[in-house]
Formats: sequence, C-alpha cells, structure tokens
Amino acid sequence: QVPIVESGGGLVQPGGSLRLSCAASERFISKNSKKNMGWFRQAPGKERRFVAAVDWSGNSTFYTESVTGRFTISRDNAKNTVYLQMDSLKPEDTAVYYCAAQRLGSRYYQTNEDLYDYWGQGTRVTVST
Repeated sequence: QVPIVESGGGLVQPGGSLRLSCAASERFISKNSKKNMGWFRQAPGKERRFVAAVDWSGNSTFYTESVTGRFTISRDNAKNTVYLQMDSLKPEDTAVYYCAAQRLGSRYYQTNEDLYDYWGQGTRVTVST
C-alpha cells in the first residue's frame, strides 16, 4: 500500500492554474498525526527542490521564493489531503511534483529533503504552449 499518492498534474498553458492533491492515511495527514507536509519538485535534468510546506495544523506555511505569491499550500486533515494550488504558472514550473511527510520533531520551514521520511510517486506538471 502506497502511503502517499499525488494527483492533479497535467499540461497547462503559461499563466494557467492547476491544483495538485496529496492523499495519505491518517498516519500522515490528520489532526492527530502532528506531521508537517511538503511539496518538492524535480525539473528535467535537475535536482529535486523544495517548493512549499504546511505545518501539521494547517496554520503555518512556507514557500520557496520563486513560487511565493503564485502557489498556495493547504491541508484538510478531515479529508487526509494536502493541496498545492498553482496559479500564474510559468514554463520553469515544469517538473515532477512530489508530496512528502516530514519527520516528527522537524520544523515546517526546514527545507532539507533529508528531513522528510515518506514520499509519494510524483505527478508531472508541464507548462507549455
């Protein structure tokens, strides 16, 4: 059983929007899990990079500078789901997007992927005309 599953990727034109979803068990996304969740992305030929994170309660978020003001991360603990709303998409946003659960005790604003212990398989986003 895959613990984390992303969906919502696809092809979109520059300036468009997509909403990614990350579904997981209560172990990872619930009011009792206490696990922060993050989104990372890996562009073709590049290393995986941090995109955004939300703390376990959903009250605090953190973004990499390049997506600040365009992307919004949120979570619905009752639905065991984390979202990444992506607006004003640019060709440079093209990547495989991964959802991950952060190790307990880590801070949501810590972007090191080594602090994340469970990962989804990824969903591909292509921004192109």
